[in-house]
Amino acid sequence: MTVSWIQHRFAGGALALDTANTVVLRGDPYRGFDRFEDRAEIARFAEAAGAFRAAELGGRRLEAREPERIAPVVLEIREATDRLFREAVLEGSFESNHLSDFLAACSKGTAGARGKIGGEKRPFGDPATPLAFEAALAVSALSLLGGDTMRRLRICANCRWLFVDRSRNSSRLWCDMAVCGNRRKASRHYHRRKDTREADRG
Repeated sequence: MTVSWIQHRFAGGALALDTANTVVLRGDPYRGFDRFEDRAEIARFAEAAGAFRAAELGGRRLEAREPERIAPVVLEIREATDRLFREAVLEGSFESNHLSDFLAACSKGTAGARGKIGGEKRPFGDPATPLAFEAALAVSALSLLGGDTMRRLRICANCRWLFVDRSRNSSRLWCDMAVCGNRRKASRHYHRRKDTREADRG
């Protein structure tokens, strides 16, 4: 089924986290699923990311012409990123072998780049030319290790997606207040009313 790559799917705050979040309800054997199961969605995701992550990418367009070919590297970076940073949020530290796997996966991603990347003002390189999606994914993932991003990483209280909390007081609970926040509030309201009705019957 074709995925609608709307703004909500880019609520992670960084390309690497948005990509990690393409596994929905991760860890749930009954309801979880992978939006990249159809490899063609990698190319469609990359195209949408060029618009929704334009500021992060410095306006550089992403290229994912052969999704079947790049899928193994993309998925390896995605899984290593989710494992490493989910662990960081839950435990406050990394397993050394998980960090090693993450760096190795990112190295494979940057092997797909042409030209210069990693500059201070242009980490994704020259915006005049397209960048391989797997290389951009690696650059985004590696950037999560720097600055104060690590301490701002969160796991959404509703959907369990990873996201960067850029609120002033670092108190966000939801990846997207308009979606997950409202869903959780609606769920709480429903259960309160249900409890009240049951209490009245008793």
